[in-house]
Amino acid sequence: MAAPSGQPQERLKKVNSICGMCTVRCPIEVHVKDGEAVYIQGSPHHPAMNGSLCPRGGAGLALLHDNERPQGPLIREGKRGEGRWRRATWEEAYTHIADKLTEIVTHYGGRSILYTNRGGPWQDIQKAFVRGLGSPNYTNHDASCARNVMHAAKSFMGMGRKDVTYDLKNAKHVVLQTRNMFEAINVSEVNNLISSLNNGGKLTVIDVRATISASKANNFFLVRPGSDYAFNLALIHTLIKKDLYHKNYVKRIFKDFDKLAAFVEPYSPDWAESETGIPAGRVESLAGQLAEAAPAVIWHPGWHQARYLNSFYVCRTAYIINGLLGSIGAKGGLAITNKAKDVGRKGLKSFVDLLPAPEDQRADGLGWKYKHFDAGPGLLQLQLKAIETEEPYPVKAYICYRHDPLMAMPDPEKIKKILDKLDLLVSITFTWSETANYADVVLPLSTYLERESTLAHKGGLKPYFFVRQRAVQPRFDSKAPWEIYTDLARHLNIEPLARFRSIEEMWAYQLEGTGVEIADFEAKGMVSLTDKPKYRTLDELKFPTPSGKLEVISEKWEKAGLPSLLPYQPLQAPPEGQYRITFGRCALHTQGHTVNNPLLSEVMGENELWINRNEAARLGIGDGEYVEVSNNGQAGQRIKAKVTEAIHPECVFMLHGFGHRLKMESRAFGKGAADQELMIGGLEKWDPAGGAMALQEHFVTVRKLEG
Repeated sequence: MAAPSGQPQERLKKVNSICGMCTVRCPIEVHVKDGEAVYIQGSPHHPAMNGSLCPRGGAGLALLHDNERPQGPLIREGKRGEGRWRRATWEEAYTHIADKLTEIVTHYGGRSILYTNRGGPWQDIQKAFVRGLGSPNYTNHDASCARNVMHAAKSFMGMGRKDVTYDLKNAKHVVLQTRNMFEAINVSEVNNLISSLNNGGKLTVIDVRATISASKANNFFLVRPGSDYAFNLALIHTLIKKDLYHKNYVKRIFKDFDKLAAFVEPYSPDWAESETGIPAGRVESLAGQLAEAAPAVIWHPGWHQARYLNSFYVCRTAYIINGLLGSIGAKGGLAITNKAKDVGRKGLKSFVDLLPAPEDQRADGLGWKYKHFDAGPGLLQLQLKAIETEEPYPVKAYICYRHDPLMAMPDPEKIKKILDKLDLLVSITFTWSETANYADVVLPLSTYLERESTLAHKGGLKPYFFVRQRAVQPRFDSKAPWEIYTDLARHLNIEPLARFRSIEEMWAYQLEGTGVEIADFEAKGMVSLTDKPKYRTLDELKFPTPSGKLEVISEKWEKAGLPSLLPYQPLQAPPEGQYRITFGRCALHTQGHTVNNPLLSEVMGENELWINRNEAARLGIGDGEYVEVSNNGQAGQRIKAKVTEAIHPECVFMLHGFGHRLKMESRAFGKGAADQELMIGGLEKWDPAGGAMALQEHFVTVRKLEG
């Protein structure tokens, strides 16, 4: 409808940007009218998005207008965790941080500073900043997420988990083992998987509960918690014993296949039946289905695999199964990820290269004590141990960027005692969190709609560069990450970063020599580096291992005293009257940082405790009744029961991210339960082969609450 005569016409523009509601970071299109964001959709320019967006992405406007997020820099006045703050200017906050860091570095050296984040495509500027501080202790959240997957990939393929691309659209059979793809939503992956299923592809789900993904599966295996390794060994046994593996591929690409065959000889489906609860015939049938679809098969090694003490070997056997089926490198399988150089293009210039690498060893021991681990993102549980013990040296400052270890890691009360040994704790965040509330300084990030970011590269079959554009101006006194790091660099005299005064200067630096200009991003928000997807032929496959092949026996792991093929041992069963605590994701929330979202909290305001119907009946618990869940009487929490047949009787399940304790988060305060609080002693439970936490090696009791 046209505006009445004499009144100004509303102006609508479309801004290509990147979502920030979860770690997937989907490309989006933001509709802006007279300076206000009014609508968000998935990018219409991305072939796997087609304008679609998940519920979290749709709630981005609610985040933008949330008045309960930090609105300006804050400096703590009371004790840590008391919630007493002084509003500060940015100059005051920067000066406070710079003075404290300078004092700490003077006494202990740059190595005494720890930095953690949630990973992602914009780590380059952050790594450069940490280098500028003189610290080797750049670390991300992956110890509580995908470190086991990464190290399993490294130990077998010699390359990381992101060096293969899941070619879901062309897959003929996809196996999701603990990977709940239809709830932990990556929109591109979901759309591509749906395309596969619509074209006759099959889906198999292996999990301890019936998820949304399981409801769409051709095969669903409700396995005993912690028995996935037994399931995988039986599947490998069947592929080899029944000659269902890809013989030509294995002959040319595998090293030590004979040792694998000998190792799995005792692990038959009949043997596994008593471990997993899955009939032997079903495992044999699955092996036949996979062989029929090979090599266009994806056995997903998982994403969040910080689960059990043998999860590294679950992931490793998943990669081995893919290899046996010839799917690593194949179309419709785990295709090799292409970077700019793989398609004849030059990549983005790195900010990290502007600064020398620190000479000190990492505090977590990676690279010198634990030589089999990838040192890049470190292991946070070992960094926390270094803070606690001051071995191998004191760590006295900690900067958390978009990271909440008090929710992401087990035993938060123990972590608080460790953090009390710090001289400085800084939280850089766009929402409140337990860690932000425990910090000395809070620096408020602008939400993703209010900020632009440095350019980033996305690898895949068709790699591309992409940009996040600022759609609207910040509502509060917040800043973009690049502003914070360059401002701090000026206060700390980190000259290579201090020289950048605008995002345009940073973009121009990154694009030097690439043949791409910033104007090229205007139409779509991304610049493709090739017109056609690139696959590797069998002759072109060469892996960055000592042999150039897929290595069943990893020399690096064996030298570390860790077997490449671990003889199966059952994990500890739940003690009498207890249940293994499991947790996961849903489509509506991203861990804890969306639970207080004004829109999403209305749709799902609290989590529930899934419990098997027979177990609930034994305890006198009805569906929807409130129960107390506790760890041997400790950390008792109130939560509503969801009574169902769709979960294994040996475990209970809750969505992660609930149980907030901060009154400034009025919508989330006191609602639901926090799984990490039930993991008492959990900082000591981690997988020495894979590095990740064993977050589902804890047991709880459940009792009905009266009244």
